[in-house]
Amino acid sequence: MTKSVKRKSRWPAWARRGVMENIATALIAIGFLMLFQPFALSLYTYSFITMLAGTVMFIIVSKFPE
Repeated sequence: MTKSVKRKSRWPAWARRGVMENIATALIAIGFLMLFQPFALSLYTYSFITMLAGTVMFIIVSKFPE
């Protein structure tokens, strides 16, 4: 009977899926907060770009190894 050995990824620890997905989620949340704050128009202006960057980062990072 052969055992399946889980191969350790050669990717650095900071570039693995879990860490980078958390960063992307935080970026989306920051963009959401920027959208709904009533104080600074410049934050409101860049909120869409921030959320879009977080979403694109999440899509790319979802292909990274565990």
